[in-house]
Amino acid sequence: MLAVYMTWFLTLSATCHMKQSLLMYWMGTGNSISSESNVRCLSLQNKMEDHQAKPLTNIMSMSRVRSITIFPPAVSIMPSLPMFEVLRVLDLSDCNLGKSSSLQLNLKGVGHLIHLRYLGLSGTNISKLPAEIGNLQFLEVLDLGSNYGLDELPSTLFKLRRLIYLNVVLNKVVPTPGVLQNLTSIEVLRGILVSLNIIAQEHGNLARLRELQISFKDGNLDLYEGFVYSLCSLHRIESLCINCNSEETSFELMDLLGECWVPPVHLREFVSRMPSQLSALRGWIKRDPSHLSNLSELILRSVKEVQQEDMEIIGGLLSLRRLWITSTHQTQRLLVIRADGFRCMVVFELNCGSAAQIKFEPGALPWAEAVEFSLGVRVAKEDGNCGFDLGLQGNLLSLRRYVRVLMYCGGASVGEAKEAEAAVRHVLEAHPNHPQINIYMKPRIAEDAHDDDLCED
Repeated sequence: MLAVYMTWFLTLSATCHMKQSLLMYWMGTGNSISSESNVRCLSLQNKMEDHQAKPLTNIMSMSRVRSITIFPPAVSIMPSLPMFEVLRVLDLSDCNLGKSSSLQLNLKGVGHLIHLRYLGLSGTNISKLPAEIGNLQFLEVLDLGSNYGLDELPSTLFKLRRLIYLNVVLNKVVPTPGVLQNLTSIEVLRGILVSLNIIAQEHGNLARLRELQISFKDGNLDLYEGFVYSLCSLHRIESLCINCNSEETSFELMDLLGECWVPPVHLREFVSRMPSQLSALRGWIKRDPSHLSNLSELILRSVKEVQQEDMEIIGGLLSLRRLWITSTHQTQRLLVIRADGFRCMVVFELNCGSAAQIKFEPGALPWAEAVEFSLGVRVAKEDGNCGFDLGLQGNLLSLRRYVRVLMYCGGASVGEAKEAEAAVRHVLEAHPNHPQINIYMKPRIAEDAHDDDLCED
C-alpha cells in the first residue's frame, strides 16, 4: 500500500522534472538558491563533509516548494521547516534526527506545515514526536518505521481523520484507549501494540482498513472472541498480520479465527506469529475455497504440527506464491510435496524441525525460485532413507535464487550428519541454475568432533 503513495510522490517529482527550474538537486557546490527560482520540488544531496556544509541562504523561493526529499548528508543544510508554506511532501527517511546527531533537525516546526500530505520519518532515530503533529489535518501518510526508540505517539496524532497510512515499529507503540477509532480514513495500520480490549472495541469502526499489522500484549477467550467479532466487520482487509507479545502458548485465538472468521475475497496476505493449529485453519479452505482465491502469501510462524493433508489442502490454493510454515510439535515423520499442488509457488519455506523429513515428488513446485526446508537426519535414517534422497535430483527446475536446508542432527552421529550434508549438497550443486546453497547444521558440528560422537538435540 505504501508503494501506491510513493508512486504518487514520484509522479509529483516527475511532473516537476518536466517544468523548467522546478526541481533542484543540491549537490554541495554552493549554498544559495536564486530568489528568482520558482522551485516546486527540491532534493537535497550534500556531497560535502558535515563540517563544511553551510545552511541554505537566500530562501525567498522556498515558500513555493511542494515537495522536498533530503538525503542523510544534507540534513545540515536543511532550511527551517516553517519556511515551506505550501509543502505537501516531506521525506526525511534515514536522516539521523536522534539525540546522537550533532546536526539534529528541529521537528517542532512541523506543525506549521498545514498542507502536508506525506511525512516520511522512517529510520530517523527519533524517540518522540511533537504534539503539534496533530495540526496536520490534511496528512495522509505517516511513516515512522525503524525508529526503535519511539515508544509512544502523541494523542494528538489520533485526531488526524484524513490519515490513510500509519507505520510504526512492531511491538513498540501503545495507543491509549479511545483513540484508534478516530482514524476513520485509515487503510494501512502497521506495528501497533495493543491490549485486546482496545482493539476489540475500536478497530471494528475502521471500516476502510485494507492492511492491519498488530501485536497483542494480553489475551483471554472473551477478548479473543471480541477481536474475531470486530474482524468480521472489516470487509476490505487484504493483508492481516497478527502477533502475540507474550509467553502464552494458547491456540484459542487462531482456533476462533478458523471457526468463526470468513476471510474476505480480497485477502491476499495472512501472517500469524501466534501459536496455531492447522487443523482449525483448514476450515477456511474447506468451507469455501473461493474466499481465498486471491491469497498469495501465507505465513504461519508457530503451528503445532503439519500433516500431509494440510500440505495437500494448502497446495490447492491457486494464487499462493509464498508459503512459510514452522511447526513446533511435529509428529508426522514424512511430508511429501506433491506435483499437483503449489502450481504458482515462488518462495516455499517449510520447517518441521528434527521430527520429520520432507521429500519432493518429480515435478513439484514447478515455479519455485527459492526453497527452504528442514531435514531430520535421525528420522531419515530410522525410516530407511539412508542415502538421504529427498527428490531433489533433476527436480525443482525453476530454482534460481536460493536453497536453504535446515539440517537437524540431534540424535544422529556426527558421521551420519556429515553424510547427510554431503549427499544433499552434491545433488544441489548439480542444479543447472546454480542457486545459492546454504545448509545449516543444527547444532553446529565442532571441528574436532569424531564421527561416532552423538549430536545433541
